[in-house]
Amino acid sequence: MAEDLNQLNIFVNLIGGVALFLFGMDIMTRALKQVAGASMKAILTQVTSNRFRGLLAGASITAVIQSSSITSVLLVGFVSAGLMTTAQSVAMILGANIGTTITAQILAFKVTAFALPIFAVGFFVSALAKQKATREYGRILLGIGMVFFGMAIMSEAMRPLRSYQPFLDFMLNLDHVLLAAMVGAGFTALVQSSSATTGILIVLAGQGLIGLEAAVAIALGANVGTCVTALLAAVGRPNEALRTAMVHTLFNVVGVLIWIGFVDHLASLARAVSSPLIEDGASTVPRQLANVHTFFNIVNALLFIGFTKQIAQFVEWLIPDRPEALEPKFAPKHLDPKFLEVPAIALDAARLEVLQLGQLVRDMLGAAIPTVTSGSPLDIDRLKVMDRPVDLLHREIVGYMRQISLASLPTDQARQLMELLRIANDLEHIGDHVATGLVTSARKRIDENVVISPATASVLEGLHSEVMVALNGVLIALEDQDASAAVTVREMKSRFVALVEEIAGHEIERLRADEPKRLHTYAREIELTETLEDIFKILRRISRSEIAIFQ
Repeated sequence: MAEDLNQLNIFVNLIGGVALFLFGMDIMTRALKQVAGASMKAILTQVTSNRFRGLLAGASITAVIQSSSITSVLLVGFVSAGLMTTAQSVAMILGANIGTTITAQILAFKVTAFALPIFAVGFFVSALAKQKATREYGRILLGIGMVFFGMAIMSEAMRPLRSYQPFLDFMLNLDHVLLAAMVGAGFTALVQSSSATTGILIVLAGQGLIGLEAAVAIALGANVGTCVTALLAAVGRPNEALRTAMVHTLFNVVGVLIWIGFVDHLASLARAVSSPLIEDGASTVPRQLANVHTFFNIVNALLFIGFTKQIAQFVEWLIPDRPEALEPKFAPKHLDPKFLEVPAIALDAARLEVLQLGQLVRDMLGAAIPTVTSGSPLDIDRLKVMDRPVDLLHREIVGYMRQISLASLPTDQARQLMELLRIANDLEHIGDHVATGLVTSARKRIDENVVISPATASVLEGLHSEVMVALNGVLIALEDQDASAAVTVREMKSRFVALVEEIAGHEIERLRADEPKRLHTYAREIELTETLEDIFKILRRISRSEIAIFQ
């Protein structure tokens, strides 16, 4: 009975230690994504066709958030949202596996003694600090302390296992390389964290409960198990996203197959490199495991980095294009809920969606003048209907931005969110001007049987063209994050005012003409001019918001 109770205590303490380890990783990762979100966005913007830059970007992001699974899930989202191509994501996936080895390198040190002091400091900083950034740094320390303390609990729980024969027999069976790799893959797929698997291996190795060869084989299997998260994230996504997840899976599976027959050689290399550094016999195994884990992933990345294009082509062949379901115009393309975990990236996705909203408004405004001055009732109804996608997409954007705002944002991100929301509202307001002001004016023209002369239509088209130039300018500024394009729109005011004055003079001349329905015609022409003038003012307001964001 006592033995059963002992086993129960071991099991409970071990599971508790694993849970504390994973919870600490989660807290640390969330805080790191808040603190380093802007840096992650900057790294992503630097990813181009240069594969080595992509490799470094993937390693850097994963080193920050300490999870190749999360990096892969983010990449699936980026590709789905059109922020990057499958080919660009390949190099980043290669780098992600390098970045995650930082965990093993840190845990291989005798870190458990520092668990409670780090935990205490992190708790008080996160609880008492007034500034959000400082609180997040406190949460990082809090998470690290929980990770280290979880390892300490696991280590203490496993100590009695050194004399427990059934467990020792099980560990002996792990000398079979394939079985060990399958155990590593299965456990990692279950907990969705290769870092947790590595942490447990280091605890086992530190207690002398597992040999280096078996630990290496389990670590290799963990690289396969970590692919499950990315594959699950790609379910139901576009082909590009599924291909990205498949790249991650193929790279890890092929890499493990290459090395699975050389586990003994990897272990020998690790002993040769690591043993001279540390004198204590049993404690060398965690360091050896950490070193071979890093070596394996770096060499794999270097083996495949020259073939990123071929890998992308192979995956495109493996997962061919399929007919995409036609989505309505108002369907969001960039608003992935997974980006909400990193507000800086979520804000960038929102910016791209606001750009899509602007493109819908541009299509609507572009069709306005010919429809309003000479279009048929059917043309006018079509123009009216074009506002529906604008309204629906605007609602989606506002809902997504609300979700972003629920996080405690740094000052610069909160300001960016506010300005982007203003831009989205202003673009939707332009759509309303077209759908109500211009459409109503067009219907009055038909009801009153008004005919706008070719000369006046030409003058109005000139004013409309100037408004379209301003709209294109604010969209360029939004797409390129370029304040200079917005400044150009601000500088259009004097030219636009002069054009409005010229049209006013033309209208007065036309008012004097002895023509039927002259007063009705004048009213319709003035309505068009005033509505276009109002739209231009809104565009200048948008440009002011863009300058506030991008300067």
